Amino acid sequence: MQDEPEVPGSESTFPSLLDGAVGAPEAVTEDLESCRRIAADPSRSIEERLEAYEDLIASEVGDTRLSRARNLERETGLRQLLLKFEGGNPTGTQKDRIAFAQVHDAMRRGFEAVAVATCGNYGAAVGFAAGLAGMRCVIHIPEAYRTRRLDEMIATGSEIVRVPGDYEAAVETSKQAAEKHELYDANPGGANTLMQLVAYGGIANEIYDELRDAPAAVAVSVSNGTTLAGIHRGFATLYRRGKTSRIPRIIAGSSHGKNPIVHSYLKGYDECRDLDPSTVKETEVNEPLINWHSFDGDWALDAIRSSGGFADNASDRQMLKQARILKDREGLSVLPASTAGLVVMLEHHAKNPMPGDRYVAVLTGRR
Repeated sequence: MQDEPEVPGSESTFPSLLDGAVGAPEAVTEDLESCRRIAADPSRSIEERLEAYEDLIASEVGDTRLSRARNLERETGLRQLLLKFEGGNPTGTQKDRIAFAQVHDAMRRGFEAVAVATCGNYGAAVGFAAGLAGMRCVIHIPEAYRTRRLDEMIATGSEIVRVPGDYEAAVETSKQAAEKHELYDANPGGANTLMQLVAYGGIANEIYDELRDAPAAVAVSVSNGTTLAGIHRGFATLYRRGKTSRIPRIIAGSSHGKNPIVHSYLKGYDECRDLDPSTVKETEVNEPLINWHSFDGDWALDAIRSSGGFADNASDRQMLKQARILKDREGLSVLPASTAGLVVMLEHHAKNPMPGDRYVAVLTGRR
């Protein structure tokens, strides 16, 4: 196994702020460039750096598009169907929400570097967020995985460590490296879980801001389950505060037979149970969804059940087909794996028509 890299500082390359949905550089305003320079400048006070970084977060992260899918409504008979497109975040997925939140926390607590394990999207998000803060980022990647986002991670100045084994092994190695080298641990399933849930709760808040109430259901693709659990937590908080009239049903979709959350729901288990690792096979389509252990699986399973929601499987063929439909009918270029929740919701509606109401599917950009 390759040794973890030493972390003492060297200058990293600051990434440009990008619109991750289309991969085209945006014109960065002079004000944002100033914030970026201040946030990454170690000669500045921590108060100045944090304020500048908070301005970057407020300007660049979240507040993503919610649009009505009228053409898809006509084809499926489901009204009203709205698409929450997380591709508008800097690196094109919802992972930016937790990446920036944790890098901000690392800055506040005096860390100089952050560690994370990834198979692609999360590493790109953390590397980008860390680069803007002038922090080192050590990314552990399973050696058998081939992610298209590796060049992006390297461009942010991140250090890449290949780890024997699967994603779960990479997470464990990353956690150990964080403890050994006193790095900030941004991995799932640890002490930062609540922070991650709160960050993903921002998706619920944004949906509420647009609709002024909760939808009947929210469909989410699941891997570790953190996004789904965070959205449910956000809506539960809004309901307790009297902002909404209900908590939406949470609908989960994932790769066929390769996700512990969906498997545990279908089997009727009280807790999220691990899968046999030998049965979990990666494809180019399902890679963002599969695992034999879901780090926040219990949170997600509880969210599905307590909301009266449901979960089911989606095949690679179904996800690819749905991504093409969204491109053709609604003009959205999405990551096929992010359609699993939508596939499950529409399949359920075809067999058991759901009443006229508002339904939301959370999607991410194609990367």
